[in-house]
Amino acid sequence: MSALLLTFLTASCQPTAAPATEAGGYENLTVAQFKEKMDSPEVVVLDVRTPAETAAGKIAGAQELDFKAPNFQEAVGQLDKDKTYLVYCRSGGRSSAAASMMTEMGFTKVYNLTGGYLAWEKE
Repeated sequence: MSALLLTFLTASCQPTAAPATEAGGYENLTVAQFKEKMDSPEVVVLDVRTPAETAAGKIAGAQELDFKAPNFQEAVGQLDKDKTYLVYCRSGGRSSAAASMMTEMGFTKVYNLTGGYLAWEKE
């Protein structure tokens, strides 16, 4: 019994590396990785912040698609599922949810900017 308990405690204390691909099927990228992916002409950058947020600044060339809009899912459904999408928001929460939704809808090349636009501005 004590051997089983020791095994459990040892296993539960082991550090684990964070997976590159989230359970939702998308991949989180650092700002440097995001910028590198942006070099491809086949990439679509999606800014899922509100119009008020994007008015204060955004990544050049980004397509705006407000995650909080009532027709967000419908608008995503109109996108080309064969393209690669780089998704970001203010800090990474909404874009993570959007990326997860996109993969559930059949998109296979979806990437989320870790830390969002706040991280982008710091670089």
